[in-house]
Amino acid sequence: MIDITSVKFDTNGLVPAIVQDSQSLKVLMLGYMSKESLELTIATGKVTFWSRSRNEIWVKGATSGNFLNLVSLALDCDSDAILVSAAPDGPTCHTGSDSCFDNGDN
Repeated sequence: MIDITSVKFDTNGLVPAIVQDSQSLKVLMLGYMSKESLELTIATGKVTFWSRSRNEIWVKGATSGNFLNLVSLALDCDSDAILVSAAPDGPTCHTGSDSCFDNGDN
């Protein structure tokens, strides 16, 4: 896992988190994590974000049951973005697609 003290959060206290399927390596989504949501992700094994629209902690899958189960975390070279490797319990996107990047152009 990563050292949380090394993460460079932005002026809003957030860091972008790119989620990748641990098996297929497909990019599933982009979310934002606060220090608290990152700590919860590590503590619970359920990928947790900060919802910028609702201004609250958001456990991916809490409503749908399509959790993202943490496999590993990695920081980029500048320590200002996180790569989350996860095992999804179902579709990741709210549209029902496996990935938020499945827009028909791939």
